[in-house]
Amino acid sequence: MPIGGVVISCKPEDCSLLSTRLTSIAGLEVHGSDDKGNIVAVLETRTTDDMEALVKQVTAIETVLHVGLTYLNAEDEAGLIAEGAYTPQVFGRRKGEKLQK
Repeated sequence: MPIGGVVISCKPEDCSLLSTRLTSIAGLEVHGSDDKGNIVAVLETRTTDDMEALVKQVTAIETVLHVGLTYLNAEDEAGLIAEGAYTPQVFGRRKGEKLQK
């Protein structure tokens, strides 16, 4: 089960409402914010693919400026990958970029 720490950035005036909205998203736990518009949250999902989908969901919120990953632990999933029981999707490429073999 991957667990990731993120900092979600927004304009300072949007921070309170965004924090409240984020608390309603399954798999996301808000731990705090500052007066500069940074919200500290933890994401906990079944797979890294699910985590990527959750980050995309948060990024799509109109007041979110950026979601920055600060910590990721996926030891359980790494074990499944090593056993051949799970193959994550490739992510992190630029739009239209082809996977090199």
